[in-house]
Amino acid sequence: MNPHPYSPAYLAGGFGFVSGALSVDEDGRAVSGRLEAVEAATARLAERLQTVGLDLTHVVKTTYFVTDVSLREEANRHYELAYSDPRPARSFVEVAALPYGATVEIEAVAHQDPARSIPSGS
Repeated sequence: MNPHPYSPAYLAGGFGFVSGALSVDEDGRAVSGRLEAVEAATARLAERLQTVGLDLTHVVKTTYFVTDVSLREEANRHYELAYSDPRPARSFVEVAALPYGATVEIEAVAHQDPARSIPSGS
């Protein structure tokens, strides 16, 4: 049962829309450490994608909400490992706080057809 009044992920028209996945462990506790927080949020994102039959290879756009914008370098390195070329588009936004003491939240848009064209300007 979902304890929230929204869907963790929603499939419509071949697109998967994923609600923000926080940097928490499987028990909902905030993960400490910079890279560890990015990895935890990505793991929660992957779990949410699975609920609609998708995975990280289907992601076409992410938005990162972080409580410290200096986390960008760790997030960039992790992005290179988590996603193949061409990597999904991404926004990176600093926020004052996140629920449950998390430091990272990732929301995503995915598509059932993971084939993507090379971005213009590449």
